[in-house]
Amino acid sequence: MRELIESMFASEPLDPNEAARRGMRTQLHRRFYDRVGVDRRDGEFRVTLDGRGARTPAGRPLAAPSDSLAEAIAAEWAAQRDVIDPSKMPLTRLANTIIDGMARSRAAVAAEIEKYLACDLVFYRAESPSGLLERQATAWDRVLGWAHASLGARFETARGMVHVAQSPEALNAARQAIPCDPWRLGAVHAMTTLTGSALLALAFAADAISLDQAWSAAHVDEDWNMEQWGRDELALDRRAHRFTEMQAAAQVLRELR
Repeated sequence: MRELIESMFASEPLDPNEAARRGMRTQLHRRFYDRVGVDRRDGEFRVTLDGRGARTPAGRPLAAPSDSLAEAIAAEWAAQRDVIDPSKMPLTRLANTIIDGMARSRAAVAAEIEKYLACDLVFYRAESPSGLLERQATAWDRVLGWAHASLGARFETARGMVHVAQSPEALNAARQAIPCDPWRLGAVHAMTTLTGSALLALAFAADAISLDQAWSAAHVDEDWNMEQWGRDELALDRRAHRFTEMQAAAQVLRELR
């Protein structure tokens, strides 16, 4: 069973955008189990296939810190029919990444989120037109307001692509909101890379904005351009696949609040 899982989910990347693309092109394997369950053992909830503990690509138990999260992962396995399609198992892919990757690279993942904080999407506004500026302000100012009121982090904004240096005090204050536990850290990292904004991810993790608000805020510019120049079906298709990764990260954060 381990060899099959390795071939289906091997080397899960930390970047959920790449995970979505890889899941779309992975060779599909036939379903090799009949029953899916959850077994509580050693303080965690393990997914089982025909009574045997499922494993990650690195051979670790596929387990979650809560019963409901493990049940959600198990539901993805149960939903597979004749073949196992990793592109339809975003929560399993995220769990694999967290279990196999976060334990040994937690500091590096937190550092990557910090890099986004220094040049976050919501800092940089268009120079024109006014309609786009208004949409950016509507979507992004609430996040900056939350960072100031809840984290004590006052960030500066700029128009155009000229870099704006943020104060060490603001960056340090926001840094304190980055989760330490691997599951929440992995979910925040996934959401950060999917949206291009650590502040959107942290605001969602704190229940300050909804999933729809975070996703919409991440695509203000793209949506504006499509309204002006027409729909880009390829871009929308890629967005739909990334949104499944976003939903998986959101589910982890909701379950562990």
